[in-house]
Amino acid sequence: MLLLLTLGYPAVILPPMNQSELPPKGTVVELFIESLAFGGMGVAHINEMVVFVKHSIPGQTVRARILKKRRSYLEALRLDVIAESPHAVGLRCNHFEYCGGCTFQNLDYREQISAKEAQIRDVFQRIGGFENPVVESIFPCEEIYHYRNKMEFTFSNRRWTLPDEDKQTPRDFALGLHIPGRYDKILNIEACALQDPTADEILRFVKRKVQEKGLQPYDIRTHTGFLRNLVIRSAAGTGEIMVNLVTAYEDVPAVKVISAEIAENFPLVVSVVNNITGRKAGTARGEYEVTLQGQNYITETLGKYRFQISANSFFQTNSKQARRLYDLAGEMCGFSSEDIVYDLYCGTGSIGIYISDAVRKVYGFELEPSAIRDARRNADLNQVDKIEFFEGDLMNLLAESKRELSLELPDVVIVDPPRAGLHPRTIRDMLKLSPGRIIYISCNPSTQARDVSLLCRDAYRLEKIQPVDMFPHTPHVENIVLLTETGVRPQQTPNLSAGEILPGEKLPECSHDTA
Repeated sequence: MLLLLTLGYPAVILPPMNQSELPPKGTVVELFIESLAFGGMGVAHINEMVVFVKHSIPGQTVRARILKKRRSYLEALRLDVIAESPHAVGLRCNHFEYCGGCTFQNLDYREQISAKEAQIRDVFQRIGGFENPVVESIFPCEEIYHYRNKMEFTFSNRRWTLPDEDKQTPRDFALGLHIPGRYDKILNIEACALQDPTADEILRFVKRKVQEKGLQPYDIRTHTGFLRNLVIRSAAGTGEIMVNLVTAYEDVPAVKVISAEIAENFPLVVSVVNNITGRKAGTARGEYEVTLQGQNYITETLGKYRFQISANSFFQTNSKQARRLYDLAGEMCGFSSEDIVYDLYCGTGSIGIYISDAVRKVYGFELEPSAIRDARRNADLNQVDKIEFFEGDLMNLLAESKRELSLELPDVVIVDPPRAGLHPRTIRDMLKLSPGRIIYISCNPSTQARDVSLLCRDAYRLEKIQPVDMFPHTPHVENIVLLTETGVRPQQTPNLSAGEILPGEKLPECSHDTA
C-alpha cells in the first residue's frame, strides 16, 4: 500500500497502481530515496516508475510533492525528512538549505564519489549505448572544502528573504548567489565553504564598502543601477588574488576608491579590475575592462609551469585537482616524444603546455581571443617553444588545419569542450584528421557519452573511462575517456542522436563558465 497525502486534505491509502494510476501533480507522497541520479536528484520509485526527488540523499525517507509527470519518470520536491539517512553528515555552510550550490554537502563524501562513479557507468550505458562499460575507480579530491579558485557573486536590489531574518533587514541590497530557479532573486552570502577563506573576507569587505559609499546594485528586471557582479579568483599555487568588479557602465572614480582600499587591506590581492557590460543578460563577462589596481592577471602554478590568468579566460576551477587530472590524462594516453598533439578548446593553454615536454609538438585551438592571448603569454612565460595557438571557430579551423594552416596531422587529439559537447561538424572534422588516439575530457558526461558513441560507431574503440572528482558536494564530475583508432573509416558522419536526457543531466555551468 502507498500512503498519499494531499495538502489540506486527510491522508488517503491507495493500493499499488498501474502506470495510468500514478499520483497526479500536486500529490504528496512518502518515498524512500534509493540512490542519486546524475545531476544530484534523489531516486525513488512508485511501483515501476522512477521518481526524481529534489533536495534528497540516499537512505532518507521523505515526504515529497509531485511536480511533474513525464512519459518515463516523475519529478518531486522534498518537503521534509521523515527518517534521516545513515550517510548524512553535518553541514559546514549556513546557506545550504537555500543556496543550491552544494547539492549534497550533507552526504558523506565516500557516498558522493561512489554515486558519481555509478552515474558515469549509467550515462555511458544508457546514453552512449555501451554494454557494461568498464569505469575505473573515481579519483577523489583530497581537499573537499575551499577548493574553488573562482566564485561569481551577484549584486541585486531584490534580496531573497529567509524565514528567520529580522523584519528590519533591508530588502533592497544583496551580494551573493542566485536562488535556484530564480533569475531575479539573490541570496545574501557571508561566506562560501568552497572558496578560499580570504575570499570570504573580501566578499564581506566589498559588501560593506559599496553600501557605505551608496553604490546602487543592478536591477535585472528594469536594467537600471550600477553594480552587477563581484568575481574573486585565487591562485592555489601562488596565493595571488584577483578582484573583478563588474558594472553596468563605466564610472572609474566610483570604484577606484574601493579598489584602493581592497589592495590596502588584502596584500595577496595583486589585481583589481573593472569589467563593464551594458548587456541585459545576467553575465559577469565585460564588453571591455579597466585595470584599477596592480596588473590585469594573476599567476597560478601547475607542477613546474606558471600560468597567467586574466579575468575572462578559462582555467580549471580546482587548481590542485587540475594537475591530477592532466597527469591521469597523460598516463592514459601514453605520450611519445614523436607525437603531434591537437589541443581543442585549449583555453589559456594549460593542458597543452603541461604535456609539452612529453611530445614533439602541440597545436592549440580556441575561439576566445583573451584566452589565446593568455595562452601565448603562458607559453612565453614557461619558455615552451614547441606549442602554437590558433584563434577561431573550431568548425572552420579544423577544416583549415591541413589545407590553409599547413599543419602536420595529429597523432593525438585532446578535446575539452563546453558542456554542450561537440558539434556534429567538429566530430566529422576530427574523424577526417584520423588521430591514432583521442583524449576526451568533459565536465558533462551525458554529452560526452553521446559524442563518444558517435566516434565509436566505426572509427574508434573506447579503451578507458576515468572519472575525477573536481567538485565535491556538487553534482558535477570531470571524466576522461581514451579512444583508439580501429583502422576502419566511416562512410559518413551519423546524425546526432542519443538516449533520453533525464532531469539534472542539463546541469548549470561549472568549469566552462569562462572560468
